[in-house]
Amino acid sequence: MQLIDYLVLFLYFAGMAGVGFWLMRGQKKQEDFFMAGRSFGKLMQTFAAFGSGTGSADPVNTARGTFHNGMSGMWSVMYWLFVTPVYWISAVWYRRMRTLTFGDWFVERYESKKIGVAYALFGCFYYMTYGAMMFTAIGKVAAPLLNVTPFGMPLQYTLLPFVAVVVITYGLLGGIAAAYWTDLIQGICIIVLSVLLIPFGLSAVVDKFGSKSDGLMDAFRLMHEQLGDEKFTIIGGSTASEFPLYAIVAIVIINMIGIVLTPHFIVTGGGTAKSEWDARVGLVTGNFIKRFCTIGWVITALIVLTLYGSDATLMADADKAWGLATLKLLGPLNIGLVGLMVACLLAALMSTVDCFMIVCAALVVRNIYHPYIKPDATEAESLRLARIVGALVVAGSVALSLTIYDIFANLQLTWIVPMLFAAVFWVGMYWRRATTGGAWITFTFCLLFFFVLPIAVPKLSPGLTNSPAYTRTSHVIKSAITRTATPLDVSRGQASAAGEPMTETKRRGGVPLFWTGSVKPVGDEKLKEIERRKVPGGEEVFYEYDCELVGSGRLQLDMLIIDKFGLLDLASMDKAAIKTLYLSFATVVPFLVMILASLVTKPNSKEALDRLYVKMKTPVDPDPAGDRAAMEKSYAQPDRFDERKLFPGSSLEFQRPTAQDFWGFAVCFAICFGIIGLAILVSGIGT
Repeated sequence: MQLIDYLVLFLYFAGMAGVGFWLMRGQKKQEDFFMAGRSFGKLMQTFAAFGSGTGSADPVNTARGTFHNGMSGMWSVMYWLFVTPVYWISAVWYRRMRTLTFGDWFVERYESKKIGVAYALFGCFYYMTYGAMMFTAIGKVAAPLLNVTPFGMPLQYTLLPFVAVVVITYGLLGGIAAAYWTDLIQGICIIVLSVLLIPFGLSAVVDKFGSKSDGLMDAFRLMHEQLGDEKFTIIGGSTASEFPLYAIVAIVIINMIGIVLTPHFIVTGGGTAKSEWDARVGLVTGNFIKRFCTIGWVITALIVLTLYGSDATLMADADKAWGLATLKLLGPLNIGLVGLMVACLLAALMSTVDCFMIVCAALVVRNIYHPYIKPDATEAESLRLARIVGALVVAGSVALSLTIYDIFANLQLTWIVPMLFAAVFWVGMYWRRATTGGAWITFTFCLLFFFVLPIAVPKLSPGLTNSPAYTRTSHVIKSAITRTATPLDVSRGQASAAGEPMTETKRRGGVPLFWTGSVKPVGDEKLKEIERRKVPGGEEVFYEYDCELVGSGRLQLDMLIIDKFGLLDLASMDKAAIKTLYLSFATVVPFLVMILASLVTKPNSKEALDRLYVKMKTPVDPDPAGDRAAMEKSYAQPDRFDERKLFPGSSLEFQRPTAQDFWGFAVCFAICFGIIGLAILVSGIGT
């Protein structure tokens, strides 16, 4: 980076801090700080949803996934696409909850302040995990750009704390209003980030591989020639792909179930909107903008793969692809574009983390401090504590990032954490018979089964890590396939000339069956052949490990159960299938536990349930006085909307969809396929 790049960064940081100081004067009450008076319209809700939902890890994850899998790697981020239509429905929930935190809703639904505490702690842990992923992305991208080691330490140990201080400064001064205004600015930066590298990258592809008569669009043809058509396949792309169709479906479902109950949705999902319509339009529009940006990230990643696919640094750590491309494509211009790119990535991080820290502050103040420590706390005391908690959450994210400096590992952890409350939320939302006892049993089961025991058991029984019974893997498969060599194969030293027949030898499998980390041989690796199969264009040989192995990571108890009862032949599965099975278990089992536990525990009071469900059915009046009058009428007549029940006379609280529900959902679903069509169109350019 040059002096002009640092000047761009300084102006960006100063501008964000200035917004916080400007808005600090208006923060007098908790509702001002946490909800900004529920005063935002469609534009602010759109960029709040876009900014909070688009983190610095998204373009970096897309680049990593595309580098390894071709275009199908876009599903490392694009899996959110088919979750978006659900937002059209859920945005109404958040506005009708009429609470300052999601934890307040759980307290009201289950008549338990303690469950609000559990949800608050869950929220803080979730956002520390999610924030860690984004801080890691910044560190990975900045490393090749800055190329410095302050005080003799790796860059991330000084850069990430500095970025955290800036986020804390403007976010904790100006509250959610500052977060929203900066999200508007930073949302524009993120859109710039999504397209900034593309024209420079296409020009570089033409300069390196084309002729003088080639234009920018010819770069797509050149990319196909260099990479081969397999890299432009949307689903799968190879037998070793991380994202076959069934894996995509499983990832979409678990995130559809988990994301709607994460704490920030009570804010960006619609809780701060003037009306239900503003909430709906803002939430889905903001998220669809992100999906279009993903197409830009994929094109950039394909350019990186074409130009630098044989780079040893990227082959060792593809998380650095975005940073290396920025350095090589924008650095030589020396006009501040490298600084602009770093600023845009920081915008993607800061627009998400600022919201997360304020939501966590609200959870701690509203669901722990007020109920249990100081019920009569003044507004000033509450705001002071909120700022302290927000700072601690951001600091925790940085600490976790430096501990788990791996973006994809952090990403997969964020898929599982919401399962702690997923069944508790969904079953409680639609079934009156869901009980407080059932909620505690389900939460405790998920906490122990997916987090505590998988970590504690290996610590208490260290012999498990190298026990033959627990270090088994899927079969190692070596494939010898004959195909036409691409220029990328030549640049990687795998073929002597493009276009000639080559025998490609790939190895896959050896995936740990019972560990989230790795299973590695102790000493020399030894394999025992067990089977040979003919495949189109070649042969596959199947092996088992025939040596001592050692496992790492968390112990997967669900996979042990599946293996114990012989339900599936795990050894024959590839990495994507094993991961899909793990996600499916984590999705289904908590719901079964919640339903069964609720049937054998004490029901909640009818009066409390009547008040909650009629509130969730009462449309929001944008005028506060009118809304209070509507709620008084609903509380006095809790059955006023029962004629809309889909199952009259039952304990199920499903409502018949309105025309706005149905057509809005249908349009959102159509847009999803339109975006997939755009991705397919992009994949075909140049063929």
